Amino acid sequence: MTKRGESPPYVVDPTVHGRFDERQTVFGRMHWDREAHFYHTDYRDGAAVRISAGEPGYSRVEYARLLASWTVHDCFGGAFSWRRLGKVEPSTQRFDRYEVADPERMSREVKETARLFGADLVGICEVDEAWIYSHDRGGDLIEIPDGCDHAVVMAIAMDAAATGASPAYLSEAATGVGYSRMAFTIACVAEFIRNLRYRAIPMGNDTALSIPLAIDAGLGQMGRNGILTTPEYGSCIRLCKVFTDLPLAPDRPIDFGLTETCKSCTRCAEACEAGAISTDPEPSFAAACPSNSPGILRWPVNADACYAFWTENTAACSNCIVACPFTKNAARDDTSHSPSL
Repeated sequence: MTKRGESPPYVVDPTVHGRFDERQTVFGRMHWDREAHFYHTDYRDGAAVRISAGEPGYSRVEYARLLASWTVHDCFGGAFSWRRLGKVEPSTQRFDRYEVADPERMSREVKETARLFGADLVGICEVDEAWIYSHDRGGDLIEIPDGCDHAVVMAIAMDAAATGASPAYLSEAATGVGYSRMAFTIACVAEFIRNLRYRAIPMGNDTALSIPLAIDAGLGQMGRNGILTTPEYGSCIRLCKVFTDLPLAPDRPIDFGLTETCKSCTRCAEACEAGAISTDPEPSFAAACPSNSPGILRWPVNADACYAFWTENTAACSNCIVACPFTKNAARDDTSHSPSL
């Protein structure tokens, strides 16, 4: 049973936890951390060798599909712009800022708009500064403009059947499609808000931590695999968000018993070929690698070991997503996609 509460279902030690530096993520550390085994190593570097081995699921055609799936995300930089895209449409110049008399009604309008533009789940929360990165990957200090105190958090459901091919190339193609859809969705939602004469800051994995914001917005909980898990799609989702000063009414966090389920379920850990997921019965404040944000009670995931397997696999892996029993329920609902090759 899903319950909504006033407080989010996570525990943070304020004496230890602080704003996390995005340079500490695996994708940040690969550029500067000489002690990391993945320093200056892209996980796709060995793709040619892997493809030449002729293993099923790792063909040249499947690799071409994988790369193509990221096209919108990688080539549409405007999706992540903090400024309006293009010129103001002439007809909108006649309008002043839209006055919001009812934030709850405005929230419903925003959610309807987000779903129209591709979001499968939408929630709204007040922005907790603790979840904003202190610096971006380039080392610049991140400062959110005053007044942008609400986040529209969206989940994009991935193709469950294609994700189920993990760790083969088709699975990362599903991931790439999720990220490309994400870029389209946040760009359109941001422009919708700007057309009402409010500020909008669209984000993918950048600028702020997506998972705790999604928890605050009532989309789901974080489980043993370190990924947001939702009642509707399990872990088979990608997250994105838009910060704004548009007056909105926040949603409440949910608790559908995930933590208790994870205490007795280790399917994701057993499916992880990197051994990156803890099998401890209880969550803890321990860190498994330098890319773990300190001071958060959870099952820590060793991102270094995870990335090592990506490098060996020459593609991202979704084994823990597929193994999650909540994701399996979602996968059974989608039998229309039968990948070949």
